[in-house]
Amino acid sequence: MEGLVNSITQNLQGVVSKEMIVFIISMMPVLELRGGLLAASILNVPYIKALIICVVGNLLPIPFVLFFIEKIVMALEKFGPTKRIAMMLRNKVEKNREAIEKYDFWGLVLFVGIPLPGTGAWTGSLVAGLLHMKRRKAIPAILAGVVMASVIMSIVSYGILGNIIR
Repeated sequence: MEGLVNSITQNLQGVVSKEMIVFIISMMPVLELRGGLLAASILNVPYIKALIICVVGNLLPIPFVLFFIEKIVMALEKFGPTKRIAMMLRNKVEKNREAIEKYDFWGLVLFVGIPLPGTGAWTGSLVAGLLHMKRRKAIPAILAGVVMASVIMSIVSYGILGNIIR
């Protein structure tokens, strides 16, 4: 992930502001808030400003994913070339179904909040949408997960733990 964040950062520097780079990276699937905070630390964006930009950027696409993912996956399943993508998305959901359904709200919070490869707000929204989780439950769970991820990634990206211990 660090290599991808560095590449995007280098390609966008001088084209858009460093805050916009952080915002764009935070909106991207896979990179999300984790990548945004990493880019912000590389670009020396002040922590509080970076945190706000990353959280907003990470959350902005989520309602669209929740509302439209089922229709998008169904459309992908209708065409030969895109069936594999739809199957990959459905398999991702099935792989995480048991944990999310077992722990419900808190399962989704943890899934979104623990910054591991293949987790995050985008994937959490995908899973919640395809499992037909009630949006009034999914949105707060995803928001709580993003807050949790922001705390964890702040410690990693900005070394806040080191500043607290000193």
